[in-house]
Amino acid sequence: MNHLTIIVPEGQNNLESIVGPYNIFTRANKLWEKSGKRSLFEIELAGTSKEVDFYGDLFSVKPQTNISSISKTNLIIIPSLNHNYQKAVKGNEELINWIAKQYKNGAEVASICTGAFILASTGLLDGKSCSTHWSVADNFEKMFPEVDLQTDKLITDEYGIYTNGGAYSFLNLMIYLVEKYYDRQTAILCSKVFQIEMDRQSQSAFVIFKGQKMHGDEIIQQAQAHIESNVDEKISVKQLASQFAVSRRQFDRRFINATGNTPFEYIQRVKVEAAKKQLEVDSKTVTEVMYEVGYSDASAFRRVFKEITSLTPVEYRNRYNKETVV
Repeated sequence: MNHLTIIVPEGQNNLESIVGPYNIFTRANKLWEKSGKRSLFEIELAGTSKEVDFYGDLFSVKPQTNISSISKTNLIIIPSLNHNYQKAVKGNEELINWIAKQYKNGAEVASICTGAFILASTGLLDGKSCSTHWSVADNFEKMFPEVDLQTDKLITDEYGIYTNGGAYSFLNLMIYLVEKYYDRQTAILCSKVFQIEMDRQSQSAFVIFKGQKMHGDEIIQQAQAHIESNVDEKISVKQLASQFAVSRRQFDRRFINATGNTPFEYIQRVKVEAAKKQLEVDSKTVTEVMYEVGYSDASAFRRVFKEITSLTPVEYRNRYNKETVV
């Protein structure tokens, strides 16, 4: 029988990403048994202490075993963390070393949401792609520049290492792993039992673009403010650089260094974010919204909108506009 280890990190507060995997894999085992097969996994919660508190001591988890007693496991699931990532990493060095050792011994590893910070701390993600919650992308990239962060992806799968986007999208990763380890039919049954949509590939539609402002380049901050205050205008990057008396090449370089986006990408994202907000609440047509965010070419607007959100403007409105849903 294979061994599944769901780790319980020290000092964390996201209980659902421990309970969720435990429930889903337990159900997958039962479905497997019902079809006449042996349970595929022995499932254990493991940590470095006898009890870990969650949500201000409102709940607690008592790991079934200490990681030191597990000589070999087949699959490790890392739950999401609280938002003090550096403290979380420092407080779980024993777990981090154990994960790296188990991977070298043949185990596969899956991280949930911000659990990617612990996974990246092992060094196993260096040179590989990774996803995590879109809201922590800046912090992650600063801490782990060697990792290819792809927050548009809901799930990444490379060399026996799996990561996923944010919050409850971990349910999609669990269904993905059930299909990978059990079979498609078991994954479908689990998706129906837990009412999880299968085969979701992107978290782009959930991203709220705010732009990186925590940098010290005053010129770029002014440029960002200008872009965000003039969403309805067609903004030329060349004219923008000239306005701030910076050469185009230097402006592009400084903008990328400060924000992680080219000026052109930033303009597109600001316009699409403004369009999203209007499509969510207004009864305006897509064409009207398009003009109000400075686009005049419908095909170009649709293309950029879908590249950023993974949905067309009409699909986005149909999903998130209350009047359309009703």
